[in-house]
Amino acid sequence: MTSPQRSLAGGLLLTFLLSLLFVTPTKSFAIPVFARKYGLPCSACHEAWPKLNSFGQKFKDEGYQLRNEKDAPIWLRPEFWPVAMRITPHWHFESAGRTPVDSAPSGEQTVKTSGFDLTGIDILTGGTLANNISFLLVPSIDVGSGTVGFESANVRLDNLWGSPWLNFKFGKFEQDVPLSEKRGMTLSNVGGAYQLYHYVPPGDANTDEFASLGENQLGIELMGHSEDDHTRFAVSLLSSTNGTPGLPFGRSYDGYLHISQGFLVPHLGLQRVGVYGWAGLRPTYFLTSGGDIIPGTGRGNRSFYRAGVYGSVYIGKFDVTGVYQRAGDNVFLANATSVNPGAINQVTVLPVGAQGPVWNTGTIEAHYTYSPQLFIIGRYELTRVSRQVLASNPSDLGDADVFTVGYRYYPFMHSRDGLAWHQEFSTINLKKLAVSGKDQRTSSYFMGFDFAF
Repeated sequence: MTSPQRSLAGGLLLTFLLSLLFVTPTKSFAIPVFARKYGLPCSACHEAWPKLNSFGQKFKDEGYQLRNEKDAPIWLRPEFWPVAMRITPHWHFESAGRTPVDSAPSGEQTVKTSGFDLTGIDILTGGTLANNISFLLVPSIDVGSGTVGFESANVRLDNLWGSPWLNFKFGKFEQDVPLSEKRGMTLSNVGGAYQLYHYVPPGDANTDEFASLGENQLGIELMGHSEDDHTRFAVSLLSSTNGTPGLPFGRSYDGYLHISQGFLVPHLGLQRVGVYGWAGLRPTYFLTSGGDIIPGTGRGNRSFYRAGVYGSVYIGKFDVTGVYQRAGDNVFLANATSVNPGAINQVTVLPVGAQGPVWNTGTIEAHYTYSPQLFIIGRYELTRVSRQVLASNPSDLGDADVFTVGYRYYPFMHSRDGLAWHQEFSTINLKKLAVSGKDQRTSSYFMGFDFAF
């Protein structure tokens, strides 16, 4: 038996042994923090943790308030501590096809690895500072480097002048996107990030390090909703830093807009359709001192955009969301070229055949909530590049197809802590991206205990 075969066999054996632990059904209850505050069951806000249902979305839109006497912190019990932590010890198997390897006869080979690992740890604290003043603070610890970052840090003024249409958020926060990556139900190295938010064509220098809807952004947001939360909008003004503190790029701003409408269908539930768009600027060159770039002095801004439409349909225990997005980057951004011919120590001439890339992304994500304890997910993502970074590139270079399937089993979930057994397989195929010009496939298999307390 080869080493990869032993790895997969060991993983399947571990899966079988762990599944024996969960044969006794138990009742599913709430997640920490807000459940502890209000004494609500998990199912009040979640279809399956961490995915929100319509009531949970309304609770979030209200600024983590139920609009009753328990909202104000003055009514909290002295022993209440509004903090939860989440981490996922796991085992995973990774396969990276056609990886350049010096010792391989063809120069490429499939590299496989497996082992036990940890995700980072999220420390979640949120709630109300006073009636209609809410906050969210999420420090995250990288288990590899030990560094601490702030995924979210914001204050929100809720229901200004008594209107649900006026809610003002200030700080770092997730954009009001159709599929939340921060509440995502997939965790593997391949399936844990949406192509929708992170994909850029091969050679595009405006990578998700500089512009990604999957990253929380720094700025302000005006959000409003109807009393029943069926009609919603959110508009944001954001620093052009992709959520990085310290203003490393320049002085420009991005704009984001999301509008959606929900409607009830008898015997089916709440359906929703929406549109969204993000447009912004990034610098093409920087001022220098002694030939070295001065951070924060970006000049020669050029634009990018991401715009999409979506719909979510519920049919009993089954729901599916479809998202279509079109995206484009300016030719100077994509080719990392300064618009100023006199820029020092920076590329000032566009390569031959340079053009602004345009691409389309489609996402279909389906869920089946078999019971409060068992949640099944399947997702297909595709990207198609309609205009490459260079005209000489093959028309289908970098086109991606991603398949993800998995499930989460909750042996228990109550107001103090919760546990989910998570298994997932995800694979991505990228057209002609290998050095040899052939397709490149990467796959990931993930299983572990996702717990919060």
